[in-house]
Amino acid sequence: MKTTTSLFFVFFFYVLVSFAQESKEPKPAPEFIPKKIYTTSQVNGEYAPPVIDGKLDDQVWDIVDWAGDYIENQPDENTPPSYQTKFKIVYDSKYLYIGVRCLDAEPDNIVRRMSRRDGFDGDWVEFNIDSYHDKRTAFSFTVTAAGVKGDELVSENGNNWDDSWNPIWYTRTNIDDDGWTAELKIPFSQIKFSKEENAVWGLQSTRRFFREEERSLWQRVPLDAPGWVSEFGELHGLKNIEPQRQLEIQPYTVASGETYEAEDGNPFRDGNETDLNVGLDAKIGITNDLTLDLTVNPDFGQVEADPSAIALDGFQIFFREQRPFFVENNNIFDFRLSQSQAGNTFGSDNVFYSRRIGRSPQGFPDTEDGEFVDIPENTQIIGAAKFSGKTKDGWAIGVLESVTARKFATIDNNGERRKEVVEPLTNYFVGRLQKDFNDRNSYIGGIFTAVNRDALGQNISFLHRQAYTGGFDFKHQWNDRDWYLGGNFNWSHVRGSAEAIQNTQESITHLFQRVDSDHVEVDPERTSMTGTGGNLQLGKVGNGHFMFETGGTWRSPELELNDIGFQRESDDIRHYTWVGYRTLKPDSTFRRVGINYNHWSAWDFGGNHNYLQFNTNSWQNWDNNWFSNLGFNYAPIQYSNFALRGGPRLRRSPWMSFWNSVGTDNRKKVRFNFFQFGRRALDNSLKRYSIEFGVRYQPINALRISVFPEYSINNDKLQYIDNIDTDNGVRYLNGEIEQRTLSMSLRLNYNINPNLTVQYWGQPFISRGRYSNFKHVTNATAKVFEDRFVQYGADQTTFADDVFSIDEDVDGNVDFTFDNPDFSFVQFRSNLVIRWEYIPGSEIFLVWSQDVSQSGDPSEGLFTSLGDNIFGQKPQNIFLLKATYRFVF
Repeated sequence: MKTTTSLFFVFFFYVLVSFAQESKEPKPAPEFIPKKIYTTSQVNGEYAPPVIDGKLDDQVWDIVDWAGDYIENQPDENTPPSYQTKFKIVYDSKYLYIGVRCLDAEPDNIVRRMSRRDGFDGDWVEFNIDSYHDKRTAFSFTVTAAGVKGDELVSENGNNWDDSWNPIWYTRTNIDDDGWTAELKIPFSQIKFSKEENAVWGLQSTRRFFREEERSLWQRVPLDAPGWVSEFGELHGLKNIEPQRQLEIQPYTVASGETYEAEDGNPFRDGNETDLNVGLDAKIGITNDLTLDLTVNPDFGQVEADPSAIALDGFQIFFREQRPFFVENNNIFDFRLSQSQAGNTFGSDNVFYSRRIGRSPQGFPDTEDGEFVDIPENTQIIGAAKFSGKTKDGWAIGVLESVTARKFATIDNNGERRKEVVEPLTNYFVGRLQKDFNDRNSYIGGIFTAVNRDALGQNISFLHRQAYTGGFDFKHQWNDRDWYLGGNFNWSHVRGSAEAIQNTQESITHLFQRVDSDHVEVDPERTSMTGTGGNLQLGKVGNGHFMFETGGTWRSPELELNDIGFQRESDDIRHYTWVGYRTLKPDSTFRRVGINYNHWSAWDFGGNHNYLQFNTNSWQNWDNNWFSNLGFNYAPIQYSNFALRGGPRLRRSPWMSFWNSVGTDNRKKVRFNFFQFGRRALDNSLKRYSIEFGVRYQPINALRISVFPEYSINNDKLQYIDNIDTDNGVRYLNGEIEQRTLSMSLRLNYNINPNLTVQYWGQPFISRGRYSNFKHVTNATAKVFEDRFVQYGADQTTFADDVFSIDEDVDGNVDFTFDNPDFSFVQFRSNLVIRWEYIPGSEIFLVWSQDVSQSGDPSEGLFTSLGDNIFGQKPQNIFLLKATYRFVF
């Protein structure tokens, strides 16, 4: 801890001295950087289009001039790069062709590391095309010296790069005595633009020179620029190009087999299952600006498994979407409630969370002893349609419609079977709209979602019949986009039975049953609930060393987004401020350094000041291309409305925390990463520590192996267990937990060629918790920790048959009992995936997934319990063979 603190003050002093030296000099006026223009030419009948072999020897390249004069962007901005790069662009009625030469005096040292698509390893060159010329969005095409393709949708002026976009395009590379070359052939049907007599597109090109970890650009973009796409140069000479309406149909077939340990007497778990599934995805270009995506019976066979996790706070865990139909272009529907530069503002909360569609059935049937139940893992999506795009006039449009099937659980009682509904027929709708104006410096937009469920049976009467959300967002930028004012406002309205609305009021997101809150209360007669939320922020992002953002965000107690969105908490009003300083030039020690300050303060709608936290942190990119960071937090005030699950507002003791990480040069064959985090309450009521160490090894260009073990400690003297009704009132039962968690992620990537890869991922995981010193909370807001509860002594506590009994007044009579809360959760998950893109856009996947999930013995050690519950156990094995074929018309 002392070493970390010393390092922090060294960096802090370094930045202050740098700023002091610069502040003595008069500040020059903002530099004017002229826009570069490249003029292309159309391929006419005299020349044939280039053959895409990477060699640049076709005569058609002679009809246009070279563009060059790249300028270094990293590490030493606005200086000549180590080697120059130049390109040419031509086009015909259907394709845009790019030829590029990357000069290099040492061609034998060009790094050609293989990876799967979007790997971005080794030497590469990239072209960004703003065909809307809206200065906010772009299509990105990257090719590495090894011939690996990368493609991304760029939005939010470069703040969001979506690599889920996989268009059909063609590229080849070649190495010669002067360096390496590449040719790209991009169909106009894969990018969006409007028909114009003389079109002007935004254009940028970036080269990575791997040996020096250097980036150079065709159009200079200073490191303190306010964005990325807004700074592009321009592509001229596109005359009367006809928009190509996209029409693609992609059927798929999935054959699956599953094996697992059979359960005696359970007719639904006989040890193996097989299935054959077919479906269809389609893309239809309504116009060249707007595309209709359709899916019928989309595939649920995820290539990657969700990582193992345990949440003791009771809140849901956010997992990213992995289904292709919902992943691609998901940024269009993004409507995060309170994203901020400062963080710590519930940044994952979103009006639209696509994993709600097709989720696991939410109901469970009533059963009797001896009955067995079969419940589908997922709710079938009957069909879905997505209409999205952006027009020449700056209208961004997104509409998503999906219908999921009614699902039944099958109950078996000695061979007699019945069915009960566990998920109703449901319609999901999302509409998103944004409009650019003010020379693309400003936008305003809106969103509306609707969830409508069919008749709800007994097992699912707790669900809402209807759930609606809406909102609008805006952003205004000025002073060459250096300053901005932005925000959003949103609302929710849910309807249902009195049972459903009471269930919502009492859920952990709301907890209206809190005993000491005057501003919320459970109303068992309500059949609807309406809430609001929003965010407003002001910031400066460009032109200079300093940046900042300040703002406020709120969620009313009644806000409810979880039918189609993601929301952890409500009843929160939060102020945040972030100030950042960054260096813009390298020196003998660092390539770049940044230092930040943040603070947050939060209240609930009852006026209670629940939170105050301060943070300072710094990140460093060293001259040897190592990376490091470190940070400190101090929270003098923290209360939780949620810790006692409907009990009184609980005071948390003031605490401090730190983190730091070190990463070696990512270009090396062997590289290491180290991360640690520690948090401690000032009165020692809470201690947490976690450490992660990673090793990546790349023995050859085609093979990469990585191992990331992680270990964490959680000692909390006031960990919630249960709220128990007794004759003497409710007991808000807590205990002292000693939790240990151990996991390790192992990855292996072998790339036979850019289109044929083998990937393996495995993760053993164990989390063990032991409870002691049971207590119940009596004075939840007491300043002194020991005054907040009454602890049960040994003479009040007995343990037998895995049940604790409490005799509060030691009169020989048990006042209440509770099950032993100790736990040990052991899991091993792995995936082996062979992926072959046999023609552009068409793939074959062979997947083997394995899962072992067990409850271990909490009294055993971590390694003993891990071994006993993984090795020797019969795992659940899933084998998938998936084939797709992409028809392009």
